[in-house]
Amino acid sequence: MIYGSVCSGIEAATVAWHPLGWKPAFFSEIESFPRAVLAHHYPETPLHGDFTTIGADQYGPIDLLVGGTPCQSFSIAGLRGGLDDERGNLALEFLRLAQRTRAKWLVWENVPGVLSSNGGRDFGAILGGMVELGYGFAYRVLDAQFFGVPQRRRRVFVVGHLGSWQRAAAVLFERHSLSGHSAPRREAGQGVAGTLESRASGGGGGPGAGTDGAAAGYLQPVDWPADIAPTLNAAFGSKLGLEDQHIRGGGGLFVPAASGDVPDTRFDATHGRRDGDIDPYSRRRVR
Repeated sequence: MIYGSVCSGIEAATVAWHPLGWKPAFFSEIESFPRAVLAHHYPETPLHGDFTTIGADQYGPIDLLVGGTPCQSFSIAGLRGGLDDERGNLALEFLRLAQRTRAKWLVWENVPGVLSSNGGRDFGAILGGMVELGYGFAYRVLDAQFFGVPQRRRRVFVVGHLGSWQRAAAVLFERHSLSGHSAPRREAGQGVAGTLESRASGGGGGPGAGTDGAAAGYLQPVDWPADIAPTLNAAFGSKLGLEDQHIRGGGGLFVPAASGDVPDTRFDATHGRRDGDIDPYSRRRVR
Protein backbone atom coordinates (compact mmCIF):
# COMPACT_ATOMS: atom_id res chain seq x y z
CA MET A 1 0.00 0.00 0.00
CA ILE A 2 1.48 3.34 -1.10
CA TYR A 3 0.13 6.41 0.68
CA GLY A 4 0.57 10.16 0.82
CA SER A 5 0.27 11.99 4.14
CA VAL A 6 -0.63 15.65 4.61
CA CYS A 7 -0.73 17.76 7.79
CA SER A 8 1.69 15.06 8.87
CA GLY A 9 2.90 16.35 12.24
CA ILE A 10 5.53 13.86 13.38
CA GLU A 11 3.73 11.20 11.33
CA ALA A 12 1.57 9.02 13.56
CA ALA A 13 0.14 7.33 10.45
CA THR A 14 3.55 5.99 9.43
CA VAL A 15 4.27 4.75 12.96
CA ALA A 16 1.02 2.76 12.77
CA TRP A 17 1.38 1.54 9.20
CA HIS A 18 5.09 0.79 8.94
CA PRO A 19 4.69 -2.66 10.59
CA LEU A 20 2.16 -3.48 7.84
CA GLY A 21 4.77 -2.85 5.16
CA TRP A 22 3.01 0.25 3.80
CA LYS A 23 5.24 2.86 2.14
CA PRO A 24 4.90 6.67 2.16
CA ALA A 25 5.10 8.47 -1.19
CA PHE A 26 5.30 11.93 0.42
CA PHE A 27 4.71 13.92 3.60
CA SER A 28 3.50 17.49 4.00
CA GLU A 29 3.99 19.67 7.07
CA ILE A 30 4.52 23.42 7.52
CA GLU A 31 5.73 23.63 11.16
CA SER A 32 9.50 23.67 11.63
CA PHE A 33 9.86 21.26 14.55
CA PRO A 34 7.76 18.43 13.07
CA ARG A 35 9.54 18.96 9.75
CA ALA A 36 12.89 18.45 11.50
CA VAL A 37 11.59 15.24 13.09
CA LEU A 38 10.35 13.94 9.75
CA ALA A 39 13.60 14.81 7.98
CA HIS A 40 15.53 12.95 10.68
CA HIS A 41 13.46 9.77 10.70
CA TYR A 42 12.43 9.61 7.04
CA PRO A 43 15.20 11.26 5.01
CA GLU A 44 14.29 9.33 1.86
CA THR A 45 10.64 10.48 1.80
CA PRO A 46 9.86 13.77 -0.02
CA LEU A 47 8.71 16.43 2.45
CA HIS A 48 6.43 19.24 1.30
CA GLY A 49 5.31 22.36 3.09
CA ASP A 50 1.93 23.55 1.77
CA PHE A 51 0.15 20.43 0.51
CA THR A 52 -2.03 22.49 -1.84
CA THR A 53 1.03 22.87 -4.09
CA ILE A 54 1.37 19.12 -4.73
CA GLY A 55 0.66 18.58 -8.42
CA ALA A 56 -1.35 15.90 -10.18
CA ASP A 57 1.61 14.33 -11.96
CA GLN A 58 4.25 14.91 -9.30
CA TYR A 59 4.13 11.31 -8.09
CA GLY A 60 3.02 7.98 -9.39
CA PRO A 61 -0.36 6.54 -8.40
CA ILE A 62 -0.97 6.26 -4.66
CA ASP A 63 -3.38 3.91 -2.95
CA LEU A 64 -4.33 6.11 -0.02
CA LEU A 65 -4.37 9.77 1.00
CA VAL A 66 -4.42 10.49 4.74
CA GLY A 67 -4.60 13.72 6.69
CA GLY A 68 -6.04 15.49 9.70
CA THR A 69 -6.52 19.04 8.46
CA PRO A 70 -6.54 21.89 11.03
CA CYS A 71 -9.36 21.63 13.54
CA GLN A 72 -9.35 25.12 15.11
CA SER A 73 -12.21 26.46 13.00
CA PHE A 74 -14.43 23.47 13.86
CA SER A 75 -13.59 23.07 17.55
CA ILE A 76 -16.14 24.23 20.13
CA ALA A 77 -13.20 25.89 21.91
CA GLY A 78 -12.65 28.27 18.99
CA LEU A 79 -14.57 30.89 17.03
CA ARG A 80 -16.09 28.19 14.78
CA GLY A 81 -15.45 29.87 11.47
CA GLY A 82 -15.95 26.51 9.76
CA LEU A 83 -15.19 26.28 6.08
CA ASP A 84 -15.14 30.09 5.83
CA ASP A 85 -11.94 30.04 7.89
CA GLU A 86 -8.75 29.47 5.86
CA ARG A 87 -7.80 26.61 8.18
CA GLY A 88 -11.21 24.97 7.89
CA ASN A 89 -11.16 25.35 4.12
CA LEU A 90 -8.11 23.06 4.01
CA ALA A 91 -10.60 20.18 4.41
CA LEU A 92 -11.83 21.02 0.90
CA GLU A 93 -8.24 21.39 -0.31
CA PHE A 94 -7.69 17.85 0.96
CA LEU A 95 -10.46 16.72 -1.39
CA ARG A 96 -8.93 18.67 -4.28
CA LEU A 97 -5.65 16.86 -3.67
CA ALA A 98 -7.56 13.57 -3.66
CA GLN A 99 -8.98 14.54 -7.04
CA ARG A 100 -5.49 15.27 -8.40
CA THR A 101 -3.90 12.09 -7.06
CA ARG A 102 -6.94 9.84 -7.62
CA ALA A 103 -6.10 7.87 -4.50
CA LYS A 104 -8.22 4.74 -4.12
CA TRP A 105 -8.71 5.36 -0.41
CA LEU A 106 -9.11 8.44 1.79
CA VAL A 107 -8.67 8.73 5.55
CA TRP A 108 -9.58 12.13 7.03
CA GLU A 109 -9.64 12.99 10.74
CA ASN A 110 -10.90 15.94 12.77
CA VAL A 111 -12.54 16.96 16.05
CA PRO A 112 -16.19 16.05 16.80
CA GLY A 113 -17.05 19.74 16.60
CA VAL A 114 -16.99 19.41 12.81
CA LEU A 115 -20.28 17.49 13.04
CA SER A 116 -22.12 20.56 14.33
CA SER A 117 -20.14 23.31 12.60
CA ASN A 118 -22.47 25.68 10.76
CA GLY A 119 -25.44 23.55 11.79
CA GLY A 120 -23.87 20.43 10.27
CA ARG A 121 -23.64 21.98 6.81
CA ASP A 122 -19.84 22.11 6.83
CA PHE A 123 -19.54 18.38 7.43
CA GLY A 124 -22.24 17.78 4.86
CA ALA A 125 -20.24 19.79 2.33
CA ILE A 126 -17.12 17.70 3.01
CA LEU A 127 -19.01 14.42 2.59
CA GLY A 128 -20.81 15.77 -0.46
CA GLY A 129 -17.45 16.64 -1.99
CA MET A 130 -16.32 13.05 -1.52
CA VAL A 131 -19.43 11.80 -3.28
CA GLU A 132 -18.88 14.20 -6.20
CA LEU A 133 -15.38 12.77 -6.61
CA GLY A 134 -16.76 9.22 -6.72
CA TYR A 135 -15.95 8.11 -3.18
CA GLY A 136 -18.28 6.09 -1.03
CA PHE A 137 -17.68 6.86 2.62
CA ALA A 138 -18.27 5.89 6.23
CA TYR A 139 -17.53 7.94 9.33
CA ARG A 140 -17.29 7.22 13.01
CA VAL A 141 -16.32 8.96 16.27
CA LEU A 142 -13.58 7.01 18.04
CA ASP A 143 -12.23 7.65 21.54
CA ALA A 144 -8.57 6.96 22.34
CA GLN A 145 -9.41 5.69 25.84
CA PHE A 146 -10.82 2.52 24.28
CA PHE A 147 -7.67 1.84 22.27
CA GLY A 148 -4.95 1.57 24.89
CA VAL A 149 -4.32 5.29 25.45
CA PRO A 150 -4.81 6.71 28.98
CA GLN A 151 -6.60 9.76 27.65
CA ARG A 152 -10.13 10.68 26.66
CA ARG A 153 -9.63 11.93 23.10
CA ARG A 154 -12.62 11.75 20.74
CA ARG A 155 -12.07 12.25 17.02
CA VAL A 156 -14.13 11.86 13.86
CA PHE A 157 -12.63 9.50 11.28
CA VAL A 158 -13.92 9.45 7.71
CA VAL A 159 -12.86 6.63 5.39
CA GLY A 160 -13.58 6.95 1.69
CA HIS A 161 -13.23 4.39 -1.10
CA LEU A 162 -13.56 5.00 -4.81
CA GLY A 163 -16.88 3.51 -5.85
CA SER A 164 -18.16 1.75 -2.72
CA TRP A 165 -19.24 2.84 0.76
CA GLN A 166 -19.45 -0.82 1.83
CA ARG A 167 -15.67 -1.25 1.61
CA ALA A 168 -15.15 1.96 3.57
CA ALA A 169 -17.57 0.76 6.26
CA ALA A 170 -15.83 -2.62 6.41
CA VAL A 171 -12.61 -0.81 7.35
CA LEU A 172 -14.12 1.51 9.94
CA PHE A 173 -16.61 -0.79 11.67
CA GLU A 174 -16.28 -4.23 13.22
CA ARG A 175 -17.23 -6.75 10.56
CA HIS A 176 -19.55 -8.75 12.82
CA SER A 177 -21.51 -5.56 13.57
CA LEU A 178 -22.06 -5.07 9.82
CA SER A 179 -23.58 -8.55 9.77
CA GLY A 180 -26.18 -7.51 12.32
CA HIS A 181 -24.24 -8.70 15.36
CA SER A 182 -23.25 -5.94 17.73
CA ALA A 183 -19.61 -5.71 18.75
CA PRO A 184 -18.71 -6.47 22.37
CA ARG A 185 -19.28 -3.44 24.55
CA ARG A 186 -16.11 -1.61 25.53
CA GLU A 187 -16.00 -0.32 29.08
CA ALA A 188 -14.28 2.89 30.13
CA GLY A 189 -12.01 2.79 33.13
CA GLN A 190 -13.69 3.37 36.47
CA GLY A 191 -10.81 5.00 38.31
CA VAL A 192 -10.93 8.68 39.29
CA ALA A 193 -7.90 10.96 39.08
CA GLY A 194 -6.25 11.91 42.38
CA THR A 195 -7.52 15.02 44.09
CA LEU A 196 -4.83 16.89 46.02
CA GLU A 197 -1.57 14.99 46.02
CA SER A 198 -0.07 12.15 43.98
CA ARG A 199 0.14 8.64 45.39
CA ALA A 200 1.82 5.54 43.99
CA SER A 201 -1.48 3.64 44.17
CA GLY A 202 -5.08 4.42 44.81
CA GLY A 203 -5.07 7.91 43.28
CA GLY A 204 -4.50 11.10 45.22
CA GLY A 205 -5.86 12.31 48.50
CA GLY A 206 -4.70 13.99 51.64
CA PRO A 207 -3.52 12.85 55.04
CA GLY A 208 -5.58 9.93 56.19
CA ALA A 209 -6.72 8.99 52.70
CA GLY A 210 -7.49 5.35 52.12
CA THR A 211 -6.48 3.20 49.21
CA ASP A 212 -9.31 4.65 47.13
CA GLY A 213 -7.80 8.13 47.49
CA ALA A 214 -10.77 9.42 49.50
CA ALA A 215 -10.60 11.12 52.88
CA ALA A 216 -13.27 12.87 54.84
CA GLY A 217 -13.13 16.58 54.11
CA TYR A 218 -11.25 16.32 50.81
CA LEU A 219 -12.85 17.28 47.53
CA GLN A 220 -14.12 14.34 45.53
CA PRO A 221 -15.73 14.57 42.05
CA VAL A 222 -19.30 13.36 41.82
CA ASP A 223 -21.61 12.83 38.85
CA TRP A 224 -21.01 13.74 35.21
CA PRO A 225 -18.93 15.53 33.94
CA ALA A 226 -16.81 15.49 37.08
CA ASP A 227 -15.43 12.05 36.20
CA ILE A 228 -12.84 13.92 34.13
CA ALA A 229 -10.63 16.84 35.04
CA PRO A 230 -12.36 20.19 34.37
CA THR A 231 -10.88 22.61 31.87
CA LEU A 232 -9.47 25.73 33.51
CA ASN A 233 -11.44 28.88 32.74
CA ALA A 234 -13.80 27.03 30.43
CA ALA A 235 -17.47 27.92 30.47
CA PHE A 236 -19.65 25.06 31.67
CA GLY A 237 -22.06 23.81 29.02
CA SER A 238 -20.43 24.29 25.65
CA LYS A 239 -17.16 23.00 27.08
CA LEU A 240 -16.46 20.38 29.70
CA GLY A 241 -15.36 22.23 32.77
CA LEU A 242 -16.21 24.79 35.39
CA GLU A 243 -16.09 28.56 35.14
CA ASP A 244 -12.88 29.83 36.79
CA GLN A 245 -12.35 26.51 38.55
CA HIS A 246 -10.01 26.85 41.54
CA ILE A 247 -8.74 23.88 43.47
CA ARG A 248 -9.39 25.54 46.83
CA GLY A 249 -12.78 26.95 45.94
CA GLY A 250 -14.29 24.04 44.14
CA GLY A 251 -17.58 24.46 42.36
CA GLY A 252 -21.04 23.06 42.02
CA LEU A 253 -19.80 19.64 40.92
CA PHE A 254 -17.15 19.27 43.63
CA VAL A 255 -18.31 18.76 47.19
CA PRO A 256 -16.50 17.66 50.35
CA ALA A 257 -16.63 13.94 51.02
CA ALA A 258 -18.92 13.34 54.00
CA SER A 259 -19.70 10.36 56.18
CA GLY A 260 -23.10 9.75 57.73
CA ASP A 261 -26.10 11.98 57.23
CA VAL A 262 -25.64 15.55 56.03
CA PRO A 263 -27.96 18.03 57.77
CA ASP A 264 -30.45 19.65 55.44
CA THR A 265 -29.08 23.16 55.96
CA ARG A 266 -28.25 26.04 53.68
CA PHE A 267 -26.01 25.10 50.74
CA ASP A 268 -23.18 27.40 49.74
CA ALA A 269 -22.98 26.90 45.95
CA THR A 270 -19.86 29.03 45.62
CA HIS A 271 -17.71 26.77 47.75
CA GLY A 272 -19.65 23.51 47.51
CA ARG A 273 -20.17 23.19 51.29
CA ARG A 274 -23.03 23.14 53.77
CA ASP A 275 -23.31 24.84 57.12
CA GLY A 276 -21.80 22.58 59.73
CA ASP A 277 -19.18 20.96 57.45
CA ILE A 278 -15.47 21.12 58.26
CA ASP A 279 -13.45 23.23 55.83
CA PRO A 280 -10.65 20.85 54.67
CA TYR A 281 -8.10 23.67 54.52
CA SER A 282 -8.78 25.87 57.55
CA ARG A 283 -9.99 22.85 59.62
CA ARG A 284 -12.73 25.12 60.98
CA ARG A 285 -16.45 24.47 60.90
CA VAL A 286 -18.33 26.30 58.16
CA ARG A 287 -20.93 28.75 59.50
